[in-house]
Amino acid sequence: MKTKKISLKVNGSEIVLDVDIRESLLEVLRHRLHLTGVKKGCAVGECGACTVLINGVPFDSCIYLAVWADGKEIRTIEGECKEGKLSKVQQAFVEEGAVQCGFCTPGFVMSTTALVQRGEKLTREEIKKELSGHMCRCTGYQNIVKAAEKALNESEEG
Repeated sequence: MKTKKISLKVNGSEIVLDVDIRESLLEVLRHRLHLTGVKKGCAVGECGACTVLINGVPFDSCIYLAVWADGKEIRTIEGECKEGKLSKVQQAFVEEGAVQCGFCTPGFVMSTTALVQRGEKLTREEIKKELSGHMCRCTGYQNIVKAAEKALNESEEG
């Protein structure tokens, strides 16, 4: 087994660890750092359940090698709640009933957070396209899209 020492910032904390060069970022986050909000769904980059932000951009962590994260900033769902207070995106998901079983929710929240941070005004169709890399088996997507719209609109207001 070949390993490499990597240094990354995860949810604001500096982390240094040796990783197997074949290890995915998902495996490191879940099994080594115990950030279980990052879900393993399909393991091939199709469902979006493992989405994290890498330098502010959403990526499927199941197909992103941990060694590629060296020197980067990673944000997971665990980093979104500050001092016990939900982020605006998380709050919008709660208010719009966009959470049922919750398995897909962290990925949707992280991708929506990236949309909010981009600061663009998006139509409903554009939001659907931006979130199309995610699968949800429970909600039928309508409440998720409404939550994303709410979060985007609230970010425009201040």
